[in-house]
Amino acid sequence: MSQFDFLKAYPYFDAVRAVCAEAEASIAVSNATCALQSRRALEVAVKWMYRYDKGLTVPYQDNLSSLIHDVQFKRLIDSRLFPRIKFVVSLGNMAAHTAKSMRRDETELSLKNLYDFVRWLAFTYAKASHRVVFDAALLPDGAALEKRTLAMQKALEQKEAAWAAERDALKNELRSAQERAAFATVRETPHEAFDCDDISEFKTRKIYIDHALKMAGWEIGTNCLEEVEVAGMPNPSGKGFADYVLYADNGDPLAVVEAKRTSVDPQVGKVQAKLYADGLERKHGVRPLMYTTNGFTTYFHDDEQANERTVFGFFTKDELDAYNFQKQHRTSLKGVSPRDEIAGRVYQKKAIQAVCDNLQKGQRKSLLVMATGSGKTRTAISLVEVLQRHGWIKNILFLADRRELVKQAKKNFAALLPNLSMCNLLEKTDDKDNNPLSRMIFSTYPTMMNAIDSTKRKDGSPLFTCGHFDLVIVDESHRSIYKKYQDIFTYFDSYLLGLTATPKSDIDKNTYSIFDIEDDVPTFAYELGEAIDEGHLVPYRSVETSLKFLEQGIHYDELSPEEQEHWEETFDEEVTEVSSEELNKFLFNDNTVDRVLQDLMEKGIKVRGGDRIGKTIIFAANTKHAEFILRRFNTLFPEYPGQAACIYNGIKYVDGVIEDLGEKEKNPRIAISVDMLDTGIDIPELVNLVFFKRVRSKAKFWQMIGRGTRLCENLFGGGQDKEAFVIFDYCGNFEYFRANKNGKEAKAVKSLSENLFNIRARIAQELQHADHQTDALAAYRTSLVDALHAAVCEIDESRFYSRMRIEFIHRYNQKKRWQTISDEMLRELERQIAPLVPAIEDEELAKRFDYLMYTIEYAALRGEPVSRPRMKVQTTAENLQKIGNLPQVKQQAELIAEVQTDAFWKAADTFDYERVRLALRDLLHFV
Repeated sequence: MSQFDFLKAYPYFDAVRAVCAEAEASIAVSNATCALQSRRALEVAVKWMYRYDKGLTVPYQDNLSSLIHDVQFKRLIDSRLFPRIKFVVSLGNMAAHTAKSMRRDETELSLKNLYDFVRWLAFTYAKASHRVVFDAALLPDGAALEKRTLAMQKALEQKEAAWAAERDALKNELRSAQERAAFATVRETPHEAFDCDDISEFKTRKIYIDHALKMAGWEIGTNCLEEVEVAGMPNPSGKGFADYVLYADNGDPLAVVEAKRTSVDPQVGKVQAKLYADGLERKHGVRPLMYTTNGFTTYFHDDEQANERTVFGFFTKDELDAYNFQKQHRTSLKGVSPRDEIAGRVYQKKAIQAVCDNLQKGQRKSLLVMATGSGKTRTAISLVEVLQRHGWIKNILFLADRRELVKQAKKNFAALLPNLSMCNLLEKTDDKDNNPLSRMIFSTYPTMMNAIDSTKRKDGSPLFTCGHFDLVIVDESHRSIYKKYQDIFTYFDSYLLGLTATPKSDIDKNTYSIFDIEDDVPTFAYELGEAIDEGHLVPYRSVETSLKFLEQGIHYDELSPEEQEHWEETFDEEVTEVSSEELNKFLFNDNTVDRVLQDLMEKGIKVRGGDRIGKTIIFAANTKHAEFILRRFNTLFPEYPGQAACIYNGIKYVDGVIEDLGEKEKNPRIAISVDMLDTGIDIPELVNLVFFKRVRSKAKFWQMIGRGTRLCENLFGGGQDKEAFVIFDYCGNFEYFRANKNGKEAKAVKSLSENLFNIRARIAQELQHADHQTDALAAYRTSLVDALHAAVCEIDESRFYSRMRIEFIHRYNQKKRWQTISDEMLRELERQIAPLVPAIEDEELAKRFDYLMYTIEYAALRGEPVSRPRMKVQTTAENLQKIGNLPQVKQQAELIAEVQTDAFWKAADTFDYERVRLALRDLLHFV
């Protein structure tokens, strides 16, 4: 007898019933076999749906993972079932691809989840309300569980080969429209709700915690034991039972895990975990570390040397061993002695000692403010050497925002720490000299975001686990970096060192809060004025030119006679003034660019006795602007071939051009840069900086100034050193920062898909209001909520940044949560869910129009004015009218004309706006 026999009443489920029953019986063979068989049975059941349900379309890939993550499939199944079938897949994959042991209760849970899924299958397609709950007590027993003999392994491999043949046959069936059409049963809306047997709080918690432990390489039942008896507890029996204890190879307890209900703050288990740690210490003579977790949030406790802190997950056994080894063997950081050949200046040594003092006190984050050119990188290199020598760190991560800075940082570290193995993740990592297993990793932020999920060890386990790095160094720390890539710093449990050249009084207050320090009080500061006074950097003089028309516009009456003559040659007779907005075009005006270049060549610092322009950077607004400047230079100064060159992303072999710029005698002399030389480039010979673009970020402004501050001996001949550099400012940047002390930091840009998700959620919330309770609006709200819920279900939970928000994903992939949207729910959706939703595959212009129309709908529902977005829609309609001969546009001619009238906007409601959105969105690419 099988618990799946209820399917016998429905012959079209015969294949599903047979494989399910086989999975059920296989638990007597081994837990691994059962896990494999359950996954195989689930695959057959899912492919049955794709074969017979006309509402499902096979995605590009037809493997099981792709099939269950398809948005159509997720919308169709009961939302409570999705995490359960994922568990079946995950456990089956673990059995197939690893040698990890499995407990019977895990395979029982996998079978139960399979059972619930096929019950839903029968309920949906056969209208069969089978309410019998799965009973693990009815499962067959076996004495040889988990004894994988060679013969058994061979049998498993043979079975897998047979299953592969079955899958190939199923693939052909999936693609057969004829088979699908032959099925007569049509899925209908059920007359009653599906009774999904909710697993207990204990089971739910174990799904999360057990898997988190296994992902960290722990084998439950081997080096991870459950319900471990602990003596000396303050209760009548004197005994307690620790939820999990993690063991070293020698049998010593490495850590104790106190598990709480998913609905409980795990911090309430702190005292209990300490009592278990006390008892284990009395028994084994070593004190274990402590975790408290509810499956979603995990705290790490080391009450001997560190304060408690939240961590992304559990450390691996090797990481806990390394942590304990460092605790026992590291030496004091008081009065450290940095190596003079790395960082010999007094202020550099003070910076290193300040960070060491922080670490000695248990403070895990440090921020160094050091003027560009004062040796931030050398200081960081020396700090790495000191911390390694004293046994505090082993693995280090260096992050920067551009590949050129990453490359240069690795070059500097390699030169001064030649025995430290290093890897640049932006280069080929199959090279033995660029191995990700190296002690120090260099990367940009986006590359690291991907590497966390994609970089594996030889055994297939993740390399960059949450405890992999002991120190993370962040070059040019500022708020926008942390805001955009916060997940990296939350994921890795490491010491954090921030480096910045921005003056301490100009650093954004939020940056200080990230490092848990007082405003304007970094760990150590050595600023430009101090560095100049002590002779470590050179000062600048600024030339703020008269091209202020770029800010203020031009008035003919205010020009000199010569300029008026130029004006008359350029403009028509009736033009007497030009606005500052229109003057953006003057960045591409011959006269303007010529003026800038002539100023540079006449007033810029020269070398070789004044015969040759010194090394120069012109900061251009964009690539077209840079190319325009280069063309004008070559026209004006044909006698200097090759002395000017553009440097921006997209130029072939641009790294070579940058290297030549850094060579004293090589061309180019003048680099026309778009964003590539703003930060991190170390060229002592630079003596001229030309600001030919607006800068509004104070941090970036100081970084750009810092390109010229470095000392350079004998630049003008023997004994004639660089004493200053000059800054030409043509866009009022100095004036702007005098008036706007803190500047304006660029905000993190949200994707269109994220914005669309957020605005739909806001509309759905607004439609809950009593003023909008009509049948039509209720139906519209339902369609919005269905789409939002489906987007949550589409999130790829395998990515590390999704796993960090698994609590919110699993909260909002339940349909019942969407009945009403509270303000708190809206905040959680916008902060935790919207950044994770998959990008909407559609034309960008169509998505932008969607967003425009949704903002109008939202504003109108709230009774707010829509004049500005209305103008954008009307302009779009006008542009469409100009191509009214196109058949697609001609079909909407009446509506296009209508939206340009005041009458439409006075009478329009939500459904009129939706009509416009749907009718015009796909026409935008014609404009």
